[in-house]
Amino acid sequence: MLDRIKLGLNNVLPKKALTELAGWGASKRAGWLTKAVIDAFVWYYKVDVKEAQKPDTASYRTFNDFFVRPLCDDARPIETDPNLLILPADGVISQLGRIHGDQIFQAKGHTYSLEALLAGNATMTDMFRNGEFVTIYLAPRDYHRVHMPCNGILREMIYVPGDLYSVNPLTTQNIPNLFARNERVICRFDTEFGPMVQILVGATIVGSIETAWSGTVTPPREGVIKRWSWPGADEEGAVVLLKGQEMGRFKLGSTVINLFAPGKVKLAESLAAESKTRLGETLAIALQKESAEDVLHHP
Repeated sequence: MLDRIKLGLNNVLPKKALTELAGWGASKRAGWLTKAVIDAFVWYYKVDVKEAQKPDTASYRTFNDFFVRPLCDDARPIETDPNLLILPADGVISQLGRIHGDQIFQAKGHTYSLEALLAGNATMTDMFRNGEFVTIYLAPRDYHRVHMPCNGILREMIYVPGDLYSVNPLTTQNIPNLFARNERVICRFDTEFGPMVQILVGATIVGSIETAWSGTVTPPREGVIKRWSWPGADEEGAVVLLKGQEMGRFKLGSTVINLFAPGKVKLAESLAAESKTRLGETLAIALQKESAEDVLHHP
């Protein structure tokens, strides 16, 4: 009964207005009130503040500053084996596995299409058909910066406007095409492991999605698809990110989806739906690597 009520509220609540209100409040400097809100959040969600560079909650001027808090340098060791890709975020695996043709598994009884997820981009869809995917849900208590699974050269970013449904396990299991309906930022990289996409999915109360190279992508929410492209690594203006380097962040929690081309990587056998994830641990092993020269000269 409670689950039905929660799902019903997802359909009727003014999600965009609530999200904008939450974003506004989270960015305000309110002194003792800000600290009180942060302390309540830490208590309710059992946040481990000892991992943060600044464990004292009084040191954060806004709730957003606390929410995107950096961790201590040694809090998340990065797997250094060059044949291994790493998990990009703390959280829980929603689903992972093979992309069957164009179809990605969302939850029991629900799949969605690559084409819909990638906003109808046929070229990108063809890159990942029959490839591999991983969907990671970041709960409110988690560290909310997203990092690179491997070295990558940014080639394309697409902002897709959409709904702002919650992306917790309940909605994932009950709302069809959830990730292809919600607002998202699609980032495509050239890597030694073939093309890779990392998608930051928006949700209710996610006040902002940011990337390391462009800052805030949303808001404002203008309701139109936007696309940016970047040159290869040996050209002026290239954006090159290294394995483990921060690539984006959420101001309030959401979901990260990674897509890999077919035959390039094998997902770690230790991972399964509902597995907890920690940034820096093994995500996948290389099946086929490209030379640095090939990566540099991808079109």
